[in-house]
Amino acid sequence: MSYNKVLTIQDISCVGQCSLTVALPVISACGIETCVLPSAVLSTHTAGFSGYTFRDLTDDMPAIKDHWIKEGIKFDAVYTGYLGSTKQIEYVADIFDTVGNDRCLNIVDPAMADNGKLYPGFNAEFVEAMKGLCAKADYLIPNITEAAMLCDMEYKTEYDAAYIDEILVKLTALGAKNIILTGISYNKGKTGVVVYKKGDYQYYEHDFLPNSCHGTGDIYASAFTGALLRGKSAYDSAKIAADYVLECIKATAEEENHWYGAKFEPVLYKLIEALKQ
Repeated sequence: MSYNKVLTIQDISCVGQCSLTVALPVISACGIETCVLPSAVLSTHTAGFSGYTFRDLTDDMPAIKDHWIKEGIKFDAVYTGYLGSTKQIEYVADIFDTVGNDRCLNIVDPAMADNGKLYPGFNAEFVEAMKGLCAKADYLIPNITEAAMLCDMEYKTEYDAAYIDEILVKLTALGAKNIILTGISYNKGKTGVVVYKKGDYQYYEHDFLPNSCHGTGDIYASAFTGALLRGKSAYDSAKIAADYVLECIKATAEEENHWYGAKFEPVLYKLIEALKQ
């Protein structure tokens, strides 16, 4: 197995089990060298905490990239999560074009919305900018809210296969080569993930757990990235990531006071075991 080097670009919440505090340990546990480019530093994440500190690192991003270029540093994959502005999206697009090696994979989690709504601070301009980044994605990992927004389609909580097919076709038309569409439910009590590439459709269905946890999208995208860079297929990576997120949610449900994130650390061994199969 080759020793791959992944760059992940997203914010870091010092407390709160999301973004870089998830991506770094999860991808590292997959046996992948994980390099980071923090887009911002927060004392905590913004969901449920108040009075948090925020330091925007947008202006530092070009200089960091330029230093890597000077040092001849190249990456086997670049994986992006939450980006705080259209300017950051612009800088990331340039990073895609300049610091990857000749086999570099661009993996985009367009973390901007959920449950039919954009995250606070985002608007239609941000969605349009994200469409441009998605065009550069070898693997695009949206939830159904983000996918509908990227396709200029109505967000639905009840839908059929034709609705999902239309989304997949439109996401491909944006330029994304592979689509990993999460949170797709066709049957009551079940949910799953669609893996799609140019008409090739695969669906992995699993149990739906009613208790939601902040940061599970970050856990999923990070586990997917780690599995993919370990040589797993896109479908196997999607399955491994989904199963791991379920284990994280189950572990978190045992502790009522753990409201701010998912307890991914105690079950990391299950992710590692899945990668050995």
